[in-house]
Amino acid sequence: MNIDQLNNDHAIAGQLEFIEGKGGFPLARIDNGKARALVSVYAGQVLSYQPANQAHDLLFLSDAAYFQAGKAIKGGIPVCWPWFGPDPEDRGRAAHGFVRNRPWTVRATEVLADGDTRITLGLVDNPETRDIWPEAFDLSLEVTIGAGLRVELHTRNTGEQPFVITQALHSYFNVGAIGQVQVLGLEESDYLDKAADGSRNTQAGAVRFDQEVDRIYLDVRPGLIIDDAAFGRRISITSTGSHTAVVWNPWADISANMGDLGDDDYQRFVCVETANAATDIIEVGPSGGYRLGVEYRMEQ
Repeated sequence: MNIDQLNNDHAIAGQLEFIEGKGGFPLARIDNGKARALVSVYAGQVLSYQPANQAHDLLFLSDAAYFQAGKAIKGGIPVCWPWFGPDPEDRGRAAHGFVRNRPWTVRATEVLADGDTRITLGLVDNPETRDIWPEAFDLSLEVTIGAGLRVELHTRNTGEQPFVITQALHSYFNVGAIGQVQVLGLEESDYLDKAADGSRNTQAGAVRFDQEVDRIYLDVRPGLIIDDAAFGRRISITSTGSHTAVVWNPWADISANMGDLGDDDYQRFVCVETANAATDIIEVGPSGGYRLGVEYRMEQ
């Protein structure tokens, strides 16, 4: 992926240009007056988004993140696809699928009528992916940058047989202090506690953090809020095509033992993921498609 060629084909004067990031990965750098953003072509991953009226980035990106071919980037919004969590067939394949550690292609860039900027990335099956998952697919990611951030993942089945997927937009949110964070909108929702024994429980009140949290919430309403008291802001999460949400913070021990997280990084992020996970399994028929989307907005 040549930077000069990407700029020749897809740059937008005064709004979007391609630069070389860490590890030589090409990044789309967007600054349209409404917000600034970075989108990695490798992994099809938003790494940064900051509206012009906000003092802090929406997203967390670890200083220890790997920028190496074949490895996932810790932070931003990784794409988990075509499965979320461990290999569903227990064949030793990587957790969270295979698209978050492969190069994508740039399909289009455009300025919308309202002045927002959109970049569309894509990935299709090839012999390497079919060795991992024997399905024919076309995957596209639309990222729209304006006063809010809109991310939409579109799965298309280009084969002759139906396939099933689970998936997630694995958002890492930048927060001022994890002990002052609460997630609203999941009250009374049932969840699977993956930090314990996977048992089913019911959420009482807001979700707060004083230990490891790894939960899949079921039958979730489309609107959630992260109340980030230390940064004095609220982050709204409005999802489409999703009935589950994943909430994760690894806490101290796991953070210290992860090579791509700093020892105290857990204090500065929370993952609230728009997902189709657990029993929220999607079947996509031949020539069919499915869209998973989310919009994030921040307010003081």
